[in-house]
Amino acid sequence: MHEARLEIRTPEGVLFAYPLAGLFSRMLAWLIDLFCVSALTSLFTVPLSLLRLVSPDWSYALGLLIAFVLQIGYSIVLEWHWRGQTIGKKLLRLRVIDTQGLRLQPQQIVIRNLLRTVDQLPLFYMVGAIAVLASRKYQRLGDWAANTVVTRVATLVEPDLDLVASSRYNSLTAYPHLVARLVQSVSAREAWVALEAIRRRDRMKAEARLELFARLADHFRSAVPFPAEAWAGISDEQYVRNVMDAIFRRRVKG
Repeated sequence: MHEARLEIRTPEGVLFAYPLAGLFSRMLAWLIDLFCVSALTSLFTVPLSLLRLVSPDWSYALGLLIAFVLQIGYSIVLEWHWRGQTIGKKLLRLRVIDTQGLRLQPQQIVIRNLLRTVDQLPLFYMVGAIAVLASRKYQRLGDWAANTVVTRVATLVEPDLDLVASSRYNSLTAYPHLVARLVQSVSAREAWVALEAIRRRDRMKAEARLELFARLADHFRSAVPFPAEAWAGISDEQYVRNVMDAIFRRRVKG
């Protein structure tokens, strides 16, 4: 069976493909998140019961408001904090991303989650399920409005270290505490993109190759700043290779 994928071609001509999450895995993730939200909502049971003794109407109204805020706020906060993931998505290895592969923006997260109330109609995400099945990119209405898709997080296979290493000394390894932060900061998706760029570098035109590795190097430098002496005098491409080498050698040793 052909696997549905989102294909993104960069201005440099590099093609990246992301496997799209199907309806079944998304529903399982939603059920896990629903359980988490229900657990949070149960914390308000006693206060609402006490308020019901004073004013049943106020208790009912406040209960509905709390349930709505928790359900929407839970997904918004976690998807922003975990870069497109909630607890359910983490466990099922799913992630929300922009359809162009750009960084997920706060307004996209808010839009897709506010429209969740529409996708849930009339029961059990019937509208959302129909939209996913009818969409080439498996998008529910919230995804369509926010320009997002849900992808499966591919397991990142440890690369051949000779691919990313070189005979040149890796100056980043002189700062093990910063390398440790780098390991925590760089997601599997970001590492995969960098590895694909390294693998395909010889197929790129010179200008496209320089521009792509300049962007990748800037991204990694902003994620965890190393002292200037750690990267002074080396090319952007070598810096990206050093980053991958440092990350994967530490994981192997760990």
